[in-house]
Amino acid sequence: MPQPPVAPQPPVARQPPVAVVTGASAGVGRATAIELARRGFDVALVARGESGLKAAAAEVEAAGRRSLPLSVDVADPEALNDAAGQAEEELGPIDVWVNDAMTTAFAPSWEVSPADFKRAVEVTFLGQVWGTMAALERMRPRDRGNIVNVGSALSFVGIPLQSAYCSSKFACRGFFESVRSELLHEGSHVRLSMVHLPAVNTPQFDWCLTTLDKHPQPVPPIYQPEVPAKAIVDVALDGRREKVVGTWNKMLVFMDSLFRGVGNHYAATAAWQSQLTKQNVTKDRPVNLHHPVDGDRDFGAHGIFDHQAGGVLDPSFLKSLPHTAALFAKAVQANLSDRATSGHKMLDDNRSR
Repeated sequence: MPQPPVAPQPPVARQPPVAVVTGASAGVGRATAIELARRGFDVALVARGESGLKAAAAEVEAAGRRSLPLSVDVADPEALNDAAGQAEEELGPIDVWVNDAMTTAFAPSWEVSPADFKRAVEVTFLGQVWGTMAALERMRPRDRGNIVNVGSALSFVGIPLQSAYCSSKFACRGFFESVRSELLHEGSHVRLSMVHLPAVNTPQFDWCLTTLDKHPQPVPPIYQPEVPAKAIVDVALDGRREKVVGTWNKMLVFMDSLFRGVGNHYAATAAWQSQLTKQNVTKDRPVNLHHPVDGDRDFGAHGIFDHQAGGVLDPSFLKSLPHTAALFAKAVQANLSDRATSGHKMLDDNRSR
């Protein structure tokens, strides 16, 4: 006897992908969250500042996606893990996790207090560790998902006045290399990537701790936060191992890999004054190292350097190239002199034995 026809079932609605972004209330994290929303992701936004989070959430929703603002300090592993759980409960399984949160102190290393140095490392380095672990706890059992840790050109070449930040970013690279090798050993389909940023026009320079009397700035060439944000999302989607953003930074990283020590000499001469504007630091300047300053005010994604944030093609950077080239030549000469001096000293020591 023929069976009655089975009524067609309606197609199951596919849930939109879900992303978590730390440091999402301002700067590159804010721009990354918006870029993810524009590409179809629902986004959980992790940061400390309430006003910045609310404004970022509104921008995600304006792009037609769901948002979940979560006021969390990434230096607190339990709170960050709880936030990951809440994101999955309210939005769904996490497909992409971006570790972007950072903070720093602009000062010679000997002027940074132990408490301030520790805090910068806890946010910039350990925040990535705790975020990666929270993501892996959920992604490894499913055997899928992409994690992007935000690095910097300063994780290859350290510069003066940013010892806490540079050492944190160097540590981030080591952590990334180790965990990635563990995932490869396991045969996991979870992808861990790293995107190394150039100097970016973000509010960080308006609220970072500084002991100097001049307002800090990014080392030119300066980019708008949307440039690295696009690179971060591209890497999150294609799962490539790493990407260095910015032609100038790619060159510096390559040159330092060929001629170790040149970067130190170049930074010593070129990266001190280039991090300082002519504007005096005011006594009432906000500092976000230990407490958020965007609790009552939204700073947005951009800082105060829109007028010179055109990257390597910005007229102000192009104008500086002859002077920069001269400084680089001096750095190469100083590095060669160091090597020659070290070589002669070694020969003298051997002869005296």
